[in-house]
Amino acid sequence: MLQFLKYVLATIVGLLLFSFIGFLLLVGLGAALSSASDSKPAVKENTVLKLDLDKPIEERSVDNPFNGFGPISSSGDAIGLIELKRALKEAKDDANIEGIYLQTESPSAGWASLEEVRNALIDFKQSKKFVYAYAETMTEKGYYIASVADKIYLNPAGDLEWNGLNAELSFFKGTLDKLNIKPEIFKVGDFKSAVEPFIRENMSDPNRLQVNSFLNSVNDHMLVRVAQSRNLRVDSLKSYANNLTIQKPEDALRTKLVTNIGYQDELESLMKKQLGVEEKKKINYVSLSRYKESEKTSNDTDGSSKNRIAVIIASGDIQSGKSGDNSIGSETIVEEIRKARMDDKVKAIVLRVNSGGGSALASDVMYREVQLARKVKPVIGSMSDYAASGGYYMLMGCDKIVAQPNTITGSIGVFSLMFNTENFFKDKLGVTYDRVKTNTNADFPTATHEMTPFQKQTLQRATERIYAEFTGKAASGRKLPIDSLRAIAGGRVWTGTQGKAIGLVDQLGGLDDAIKLAAQSAKLKENDYQLRYQPRKKEFLEQLMLSFGNDEEAKIQAQLGELAPYVKYMKKLKLMEGTQMRMPFEMDIR
Repeated sequence: MLQFLKYVLATIVGLLLFSFIGFLLLVGLGAALSSASDSKPAVKENTVLKLDLDKPIEERSVDNPFNGFGPISSSGDAIGLIELKRALKEAKDDANIEGIYLQTESPSAGWASLEEVRNALIDFKQSKKFVYAYAETMTEKGYYIASVADKIYLNPAGDLEWNGLNAELSFFKGTLDKLNIKPEIFKVGDFKSAVEPFIRENMSDPNRLQVNSFLNSVNDHMLVRVAQSRNLRVDSLKSYANNLTIQKPEDALRTKLVTNIGYQDELESLMKKQLGVEEKKKINYVSLSRYKESEKTSNDTDGSSKNRIAVIIASGDIQSGKSGDNSIGSETIVEEIRKARMDDKVKAIVLRVNSGGGSALASDVMYREVQLARKVKPVIGSMSDYAASGGYYMLMGCDKIVAQPNTITGSIGVFSLMFNTENFFKDKLGVTYDRVKTNTNADFPTATHEMTPFQKQTLQRATERIYAEFTGKAASGRKLPIDSLRAIAGGRVWTGTQGKAIGLVDQLGGLDDAIKLAAQSAKLKENDYQLRYQPRKKEFLEQLMLSFGNDEEAKIQAQLGELAPYVKYMKKLKLMEGTQMRMPFEMDIR
């Protein structure tokens, strides 16, 4: 037996040692590749930029020196919106790039991010270079980007989804009832519907009203832009969706949504003729990841280093502490704003927000730092896919706010959420609680027994007080009478287009427009400033080391598949207790 245990221990030690050595080799290889990348790969003449956009699109990406090297290549990594737009701008003026081959079947991104990509492609086309798109199947999101292409090829056996946008919400009241968990809700505003999944089985009338309103606003904007690109009528596009006209590729061709029905090799034959390449030879493609490494792409706008614009990226749920991969930490963002405020070379700040909200306290802490910064230099807010509730709180004190027409914003409201788990622990697990107190409310607030009416009133008053602060500061920042502000608050969600009409937004546009506005506000000449993106982007090896042992989300996805989003949502409940400024729901408009 002792000999057997020795063998087992030796095996375990060997495996650990092998893993450690493998990790060191991985780090060494990454460092070598990073060093080698200093000699940037050159882009050959007559090259086509191949854009595969069927990946998550986030604000920024992580540079991966292992690109193209097996399972840890960047094949599954997210696309950085900032890096993508920069590459398209470079490609526009790059004499070696003849055109773009676009693959965009079902991109994973919000509508405002798609808008920025689409506008960047339209700008690229001003170079008179071609943009060709090919797909086997295409969702509305994929088609929205592809609609700007000169040629749109759809596979003869493929499919184009054209049936309108849908927003489906999940409700968990039945789950909580089965578990004997009682939610305690404290909120302000008829439209503050973030708590509805816990107390209802369907949408309330106010919630249905606002979802219908902003969903149609997003859809109408998409139809207008597609109609402009394809030279079609908006009412025709609506009719196609209402009547499910697009049943097969021939329908998409007949209605002029696509230009060709054909296979990938047929599109490549067309490109070869365009490029003057013999049919038997291959097209010289360069991927986005490789093109980003080329010597022509730069990280900052050319200009004087004495004049800088700090672009501070804040993406994810709002919480106190440090920022994570998918969270906005107030400590991190405050530090970045403060550094930009105190740096004399930074002449203006752009705060880029992509968030549906989160902690009310953390939102207010960041709002305060914005107020301090704008006393000494211009601060411009830039909204991405979402800048709602706590996300709007961060921006409402900026000098100006820029949003895309299909940005989701507003949701000026507050709620507090507690869960009474007493019956769950007693009936389901056999666990009971007892207590001794020095004062009447020493156990307030609590999740292990029913709160008293007085305690509930106290929480409701606290929620109302925070709502009053929210609306008061929003009215001050937007220079609106408090009654006018509260008439458009109440937790209601708006699109960027709607937000501009009611005074929540100053200008429609993307991040580039916000940067231009910041430069103008700081009286900087065009191309006489540099951009500094903050916080500092993690290097790939740094990100890799942080990810070791932190793959819980990936495990949930692998084990539960389609059920994974529900488990992740339930895990979020731990972050939602207390006073929150969040959008009314978790949804994907598609």
